[in-house]
Amino acid sequence: MIRIHLGIGLLFWLLSVQLCAQQLVIYPVPAGVLYSQHNDDYTVRVRKPGEPWRDLFEYNVQVDLDKVRDASMVFFDFSGTVEVAVRKNNGLVQTAQIRPLSYQIQSKQEGNTLYFTLTQPRKLSIEFNGDKLQNLHLFANPLETEIPDPNDPDVIYFGPGIHTPDDKPGDVFRIPSNKTVYIDGGAVIRGKLVCDKVKNVRIIGRGIIDQPQRGIEITHSEHVLVDGIIVRNPQHYTVYGGRSTNITIRNLKSFSCKGWSDGIDLMSCSDVLVDDVFMRNSDDCIALYGHRWDYYGGSRNIVVKNSTLWADVAHPTNLGLHGDTRSVGDTLENITFSNLDILEHDEDDPDYQGCLAISCGDLNLIRNVTYENIRVDDFEEGKLISLRVLYNKKYNTGPGRNIETITFRNISHSGSMANPSIIEGLSEQGMVRGVTFENVRINGKLLHKTQSNVLQIGAFTQKILFKPD
Repeated sequence: MIRIHLGIGLLFWLLSVQLCAQQLVIYPVPAGVLYSQHNDDYTVRVRKPGEPWRDLFEYNVQVDLDKVRDASMVFFDFSGTVEVAVRKNNGLVQTAQIRPLSYQIQSKQEGNTLYFTLTQPRKLSIEFNGDKLQNLHLFANPLETEIPDPNDPDVIYFGPGIHTPDDKPGDVFRIPSNKTVYIDGGAVIRGKLVCDKVKNVRIIGRGIIDQPQRGIEITHSEHVLVDGIIVRNPQHYTVYGGRSTNITIRNLKSFSCKGWSDGIDLMSCSDVLVDDVFMRNSDDCIALYGHRWDYYGGSRNIVVKNSTLWADVAHPTNLGLHGDTRSVGDTLENITFSNLDILEHDEDDPDYQGCLAISCGDLNLIRNVTYENIRVDDFEEGKLISLRVLYNKKYNTGPGRNIETITFRNISHSGSMANPSIIEGLSEQGMVRGVTFENVRINGKLLHKTQSNVLQIGAFTQKILFKPD
């Protein structure tokens, strides 16, 4: 009898563990959002295996500065396994693709509906008939691990609904030190969050910052965390950082379609982690600089990893254009880009091409930069790699110094639209030296020094190595 009771108890325990492991969280949509921000190009449903389907709200997001288009976005949280059904509502489906391709997500098409299963958090682009401009973005988040108490005096709590600043001086929410800002998944904030001269600030949640002047400003601050939120179509930057240290940006999702609507731009910032973000921007997705405007000093100890970058215009990654020419210049060093999927790069101006770009101007010295485990899809127009010391008269007040000790490891690019990559110095005082290519493959073929149609090595360069040779 004891054994029977133990067996029944064990069975109930296993069932309870399984139920806890299978969770699906769908957030309410504020009433004022329902019609103005909905896109009916797709109908998206999700469910836990064996349970009824649940509808998601398909938000409208605008993409691509060249010709602004309306795309779609959905999001939810889950653990365990979730099944997804995506129906295209306009036109017949000929082909369907789920990117990044590196995830190798298997799907089944029945008529105009695509079915697939997820067992871990993913940020996806679902594209029917090769359409990358009016596609569906699906953000399957992990479950939140912390929901703070709204009554805690150290918490600024944005619950479900639409929130605007009370005094509206430029639509700003100013965040003091030692605060946790929580944005519920059913919350929409219409104003930027400003962290200026503060420390120990956390901005977390699953909600949306909607069409602000900028999404989040982090200036002259330290120990700031941004985790989990969505920034929808800001007028300018998504995250704007200046002269700050110990910044962590995790699970951020961003869309922009305006001029100079960069994703994450950090000026004179150090000790930064950018992890698991999805940036679709109509300017640089991630740009790291020295001095600019009121921010002085170099940039160092920065890691960007486990992320998806989509530049409808300009660079997915860019280093070094801006710096300080008042004296000896700035140094940007110890920077790593790791485990990235680059889904688009579209730039017709040769001065601003390059998925993996170092544009060294303004007396900057850029050194010890690693690009590793990066997969680049076919793109509209541009270059895979651009390493240049330059003097850009539009943005610089002086030439760059040197680019030194750059490593490209396990890089793959598949496509036919890339212009030749370039490595080029400017002068004896502005060299590119110490560049290593290790297992860099273009359409499956190992990159070699002699492939001038793929890589052009210009003047004032030294020690350009290829492994294996």
